[in-house]
Amino acid sequence: GQVLELLRGVQRGSEDRRRWLGRLRWALQNEDTQQKFVRLDGSIRTLTGLFTSSLAELQLEAARCLHELSHSSVPAVAEACLPVTSYLLTYLSGHSLELTELCLYTLGNLVVESEAVRKQLLPQGIIPVLASCIQSPHEAVLEGVGYVLSQLLQAKEAPTEIIPLVLDSALPQHMLQLVCSGLKAAMGAAVEFAWCLHYIICRHKDNELLLALGAVPALTSLLLHLAAQIPQEAPEGLELLVCPVLRCLSNLLAQTDCQAPDRRLLIALFLILQCFLQQHPFLVHECLWLLNNLTADDPCCCSALLSLDLLPALLQLLTCSQMGTVLVLTVLCNMAENGQFQCQRLLQQPLLAQLLPLLTLPDPEAVGQCLELLHLLFLHCPEAAAEFTRQGGHQALEQHQSTPELQERAWALLDMVRQPPGAPSACQATLAASS
Repeated sequence: GQVLELLRGVQRGSEDRRRWLGRLRWALQNEDTQQKFVRLDGSIRTLTGLFTSSLAELQLEAARCLHELSHSSVPAVAEACLPVTSYLLTYLSGHSLELTELCLYTLGNLVVESEAVRKQLLPQGIIPVLASCIQSPHEAVLEGVGYVLSQLLQAKEAPTEIIPLVLDSALPQHMLQLVCSGLKAAMGAAVEFAWCLHYIICRHKDNELLLALGAVPALTSLLLHLAAQIPQEAPEGLELLVCPVLRCLSNLLAQTDCQAPDRRLLIALFLILQCFLQQHPFLVHECLWLLNNLTADDPCCCSALLSLDLLPALLQLLTCSQMGTVLVLTVLCNMAENGQFQCQRLLQQPLLAQLLPLLTLPDPEAVGQCLELLHLLFLHCPEAAAEFTRQGGHQALEQHQSTPELQERAWALLDMVRQPPGAPSACQATLAASS
């Protein structure tokens, strides 16, 4: 009854229509009321009429009502708003900043809940409209565009139906520009667009367009800039931008044979790691993931880690968290795969003593990665196997003889440890033959 009374009040067209709209807006904050309202005959038609009214105050109040409706998590409510989507798009190019912002967030909310809404908006031209909105000088509008776009790019049909349209528009270059200028200008918008780029990169196989736009050097120089700022006062919410930027770079490097990255990026990563280790440990994983992608199959990058003396800082992260342990061990494996010289450099650190306690961890993934690293170290530097035995490593390996997923690797290592200490390694035999 109350909902019907509100609708009647709004329909009456009396002087206090705006007050009735205000009351309706408050009522629509309730999920139950939202559903009752859209079931009433003519409810959306009435709101649409007021939303397209030439009276600015009524239009804005109607827009606020639609915005409340868009918060519903019930797809039927979002679908009841289908008749209004074309008007929402039209008013994005209007003069009222508040109306533009309301329309953007209403669209973003509707897009989340309903595939029918997304299917209707694409032919109505939402992508070109957003491409023109992204050139707005207003931070609030930019943030709203980022919100709508990030919702669209997370839709299940995005890889086939939405991402190609976005890549064909002017959006990617503007997004990249806004992300990279986020420190100076609109931080909130930069964060939204960084996530947008991340959704494109991880859900789209071929990222040639972004690479051609210079995404790798642009994001690299952003991280260098961030790292340079950190020792002073890191701006509020900086971690929210760093996270998607690290992911974008990580995935672009993993997908392509990019140019060898700037060595300064390694230093920047460790500065970021140290800055966020205490407050935002989730960023440590993002940094280590990028470090893993940088060092995988890249002997130059592994050498740079050593020559820049970053190994002690890396080893300090060995026990920072369960996932951190696995990632640090993976980076160390990437280094050990480069042969005897890098293994010897690794062993100059008290590495074996740090690996021993890891073999008693309850996490099979960490233990497995630890066994993998030991295998590479013993292979390239057999003297390490003898040292490992002296430190009691034999017993640590024996406990894993009965763990199904680890036993083969444990047996192989026990065989290597049992080799007579004088047996020359492949490296040493080759050296002897060539001397």
